[in-house]
Amino acid sequence: MITNPTRQRTLRGHKATRPTPRAANNADHQAVLAWRLTPRDRWIIRMLHEHRVLTAHQITALAFPSFRSGRMRLRELFQWGVVDRFQPFITVGTAPMHYVLAPAGAAVLATEDGLDIKELGYRHDRAFGVAHSLRLAHTVGVAEWFTALVDRARHSDADEHSTLGAWWSEASCARHFGDLIKPDAYGRWASAGGEIEFFLEYDFGTEVLAKVAGKLAGYAALAEATGITTLLLVWLPTARREATARRLLARAWRELDDPRSVPVATASAELLNPEAAHPSPADEVWLPLDTTSGNAVSTRRELHRLLDAWPHVAPPSTSTDSESALAPDSTLALMAPAPAPMPPAAISRGPSTGRR
Repeated sequence: MITNPTRQRTLRGHKATRPTPRAANNADHQAVLAWRLTPRDRWIIRMLHEHRVLTAHQITALAFPSFRSGRMRLRELFQWGVVDRFQPFITVGTAPMHYVLAPAGAAVLATEDGLDIKELGYRHDRAFGVAHSLRLAHTVGVAEWFTALVDRARHSDADEHSTLGAWWSEASCARHFGDLIKPDAYGRWASAGGEIEFFLEYDFGTEVLAKVAGKLAGYAALAEATGITTLLLVWLPTARREATARRLLARAWRELDDPRSVPVATASAELLNPEAAHPSPADEVWLPLDTTSGNAVSTRRELHRLLDAWPHVAPPSTSTDSESALAPDSTLALMAPAPAPMPPAAISRGPSTGRR
């Protein structure tokens, strides 16, 4: 005999959530966006187009004073159809919301650059396709690496005066250098009077390390073709994996026709101090693979001091834009250029506008 029957209310399923109403992307809506979008909003649009996907935490660290203010503004951008979002499944905990470019945002970007959507290279299904990509974690990891640099720069003091001058995505690097190399990113970092430009190979612990070492020949070919020596940074998840990578990289480096043309430095995420206010790859975690001046190679260096290990490497161009001398021809296709990685300065607004 059943003495404790199941109550009816426990058999009811969860009530479906009501979908958030979103504005239609038409001419009237675009006219409204012209009034609503701030320079920071337009910068976020360009960053999402360039880097495909950024998490809520990354966008907040890049451009907002607090997570709450960033979350509120991103919610508005989502409701206006400027950005789209998804939340990947993870086995433990809850993943942060991931943001991609939505049709209304792509229309704004295309209009600003005098293009149409097709010339911009945007398709909504492809933008959302990153949610199912097997490289999603790697893409987000590279973005996290550069986000830490921007966060460090935003909180640097006047004496340090750090800034991230350039951040090209893997796709932008492929357009510029794809015949020879396909790095995960290109960047330019300046701090305390020192400045370097670099290519990044971001190891997620899943790629065969011998394959990473095999890429040195392509970087040597690029240096020979351009006459420009550019630093190669190899970031690894653990100190043990870094030690293995250094052995393979050193072997491949010595076999190059001109090893001096490919200066390499390695670091691992384990070396970052989790108790620091803003731990980042700018910290004293980089170990040069080799030097030509007899300096001890066992000394870890800060990112902006790495060129001290290679006196023959010229500092990057002092141009103020985000383009590199590596790519003097910027007419590669009708594509939006990589945006400046540092957010625009905040613009104060009256309380009646309702805009943040």
